[in-house]
Amino acid sequence: MSQPQQTLKKEYTFEGKGLHTGKIGKMTVKPAPEDSGICFRRIDMGGAEVRAVAENVSSTARSTTLSQGEASVATIEHIMSALTGMGVDNALIDIDNVEVPILDGSARFYAEAFRKDGLAVQASERKYITIPKTIEVKDENSGAYVKIEPSDSPSYDLTVDFNSRVLGVQSAHWNLSEDYASQIAPCRTFVFFHEIEYLFQNNLIKGGDVDNAIVIVEHPVNEEQLSKLSHLFNMPMIKVNDNGYLNNLDLHFPNECGRHKLLDLIGDMRLVGGYVNAKITGFKSGHTINTNAAKAVSSLLK
Repeated sequence: MSQPQQTLKKEYTFEGKGLHTGKIGKMTVKPAPEDSGICFRRIDMGGAEVRAVAENVSSTARSTTLSQGEASVATIEHIMSALTGMGVDNALIDIDNVEVPILDGSARFYAEAFRKDGLAVQASERKYITIPKTIEVKDENSGAYVKIEPSDSPSYDLTVDFNSRVLGVQSAHWNLSEDYASQIAPCRTFVFFHEIEYLFQNNLIKGGDVDNAIVIVEHPVNEEQLSKLSHLFNMPMIKVNDNGYLNNLDLHFPNECGRHKLLDLIGDMRLVGGYVNAKITGFKSGHTINTNAAKAVSSLLK
């Protein structure tokens, strides 16, 4: 398939707290020259660059972190997903902090901003990445896997199964012909109620609150536990809906959690350095197996 490369028509600035650090940061997504790909630039570190490629993945603890030299950028998966879903080949991302702002826990604000102005068409053709054979990366303990099969165009399928009575088994699909902005971008990150205290104790989700995450209540909870959570999130008393979710928000889709994991997969797989002409299938996959799959593709192409 043949298509020109695209970049942004203007700069877009997003500001907010990081999900895990809780630190307020500002990020500006800018147009970039053709064939330059996606690159982060830590402006608080003298403009140190961190290229968005699989070989720079340094951590996958509840999010994807890239590191190059002394500079790191954490929780990059949502902006990477939005750039991919909206058809952006080249972008420069200036950030003044170690972590990308979580915003509402989705890629919605990015997609809406880019869509409003459209994209700038560039002279060079998009370089679709073709793989010579099927690649499968699997976790033997959990049964999770990502399979990448040669195809004429990119497509993504994901199934999540947390053995959860609330979530059940959820599946989601996306390809380049479908509307990422309305179908995938609005889908927010999620967390199980019983995980929250552990995550706080381990210096994660310091910036988490019930405005940027779906909270799933898998096991019975009492008023004391709900009160403690309300205190952690500095908000009025919250309740559990009959469907097993906290009453802080309404779901955009019945399978919003499955669609969010697909959003993550799209962002993590972009670390191969472009669009892969492959059918990408994930089962119970998270950032570790996603980025290992991206590394496997990158290694195969060397």
